Amino acid sequence: MPDPRRAAVLGSPIGHSLSPVLHTAAYAALGLTDWAYTAIECDEARLPALIASCGRQWAGLSLTMPLKRAVLPLLDRTEPLAAEVGGANTVVFAGGERHGYNTDVPGMVAALAEAGVTAPSGATILGAGATACAALAALRATGLASAVVLVRDQARAGDLLAAADRLGMEADLRPFDSEVRDGDLLVSTVPAGAADFYAERAGGSRPGPAAVLDAVYAPWPTPLAQAAAKSGAVVVSGFDLLLHQAARQVELMTGLTPAPLAQMRAAGEAELTRRATLHPR
Repeated sequence: MPDPRRAAVLGSPIGHSLSPVLHTAAYAALGLTDWAYTAIECDEARLPALIASCGRQWAGLSLTMPLKRAVLPLLDRTEPLAAEVGGANTVVFAGGERHGYNTDVPGMVAALAEAGVTAPSGATILGAGATACAALAALRATGLASAVVLVRDQARAGDLLAAADRLGMEADLRPFDSEVRDGDLLVSTVPAGAADFYAERAGGSRPGPAAVLDAVYAPWPTPLAQAAAKSGAVVVSGFDLLLHQAARQVELMTGLTPAPLAQMRAAGEAELTRRATLHPR
């Protein structure tokens, strides 16, 4: 029988995370009965000590806000994609080393492809944080060389512009309340509620976006997603993104492929339904 292994998702706040449900379902489907995956509250100040405390039983870590950039100096090896994006959301412990990966990018590409969005004619990104940087790389994978990026404060978009430069992408910064170009793929990377401003536009008389990916997964559907669906746009949820990036994390941490996507999806959807029942809007 293989040795018990541990993995966890780190972030702050982390209590809402769906990752333990997804990863635990994957372990069950893969027969990894001695594996355990938990959620650990961790901010940037605690990250170095926590990673240093991970012994031989640790297989890997998932990282969410605000740790994706903070982890980079703590890694022994960083895959080129994570270095280009400027953030790693996955740490794999292997051979006494810490290896960093970014599964947000392939997760986003897979979520879009699953919905039939493989070659958008153009794209607009809401926000300039770590997920927006990953979105730039995902858009590059679809064949785009540029994207419009709507930001509240252009002075705080330095990390995104640096990522765009490393990725060979052009980021056209515009004010957050700018119009979204008709026919674009709209990728919202901002927190719940921040994109509600665009819901009226997405459901208005203009054609609006051809597809919308909203990184929020609860509560769902968001006003933006509802308006986009009403206007006939393809809608990709934050759950789709979370599911596919988690599947890639499972593959990296366990070394087993492919990840059991169907079982992970069923477990995640059941948990979201349970939470919605407990806390209805």
